Amino acid sequence: MRRLIAVFALLVSLVACGTLENASDGARMQVQGPYLLMSGTITSRTPAAFARHLAEKPRIDTVVLGRIDGSIDAAATHRMGRQIRRLGLATELRSGSVVDSGGVELFIAGGERRMAPGAALRVHSWRNGYREGSSYPRQSAKHQMTRRYMAEMLGNDGFYWFTLQAAPSDGIHKMTADEIRRYGLLTRP
Repeated sequence: MRRLIAVFALLVSLVACGTLENASDGARMQVQGPYLLMSGTITSRTPAAFARHLAEKPRIDTVVLGRIDGSIDAAATHRMGRQIRRLGLATELRSGSVVDSGGVELFIAGGERRMAPGAALRVHSWRNGYREGSSYPRQSAKHQMTRRYMAEMLGNDGFYWFTLQAAPSDGIHKMTADEIRRYGLLTRP
């Protein structure tokens, strides 16, 4: 019985960790003139903080991504991305910026997308707890949310399919200059 209670307590704590992680805002934001500097992990709370900064400082015209570890809520990332696009904001990577996974999805939302030498975009497949995204057939509904978002931002879904094959979910692929060009991730260097 004690063992069963211990296992149950462990399961509850593991679930709570994921819930708590998403319930807090893992992203840090700071405004410097027309720039909103952002780093950390995108969670379900990040869009509200983002909207608050934009409301308080309406002269923001560029979102500068520093070290973005990715996202634990794709829908939240896409909401922010659509807001960036709707407002006509630019996205920028400075030298030393490293943007992973869901952070790349946010970056491609910029109406203008700039990347300094020394910055990195890194991608991989997603995993839903059961299977790698790349293991689902192309017509699977599991692909639709992110595939549609990327097509909306870039004009086609080629980049989505590339990310699934670039690296498994527990790996990462640093994009080359040729790949960045091929998928149209920059509007200018």
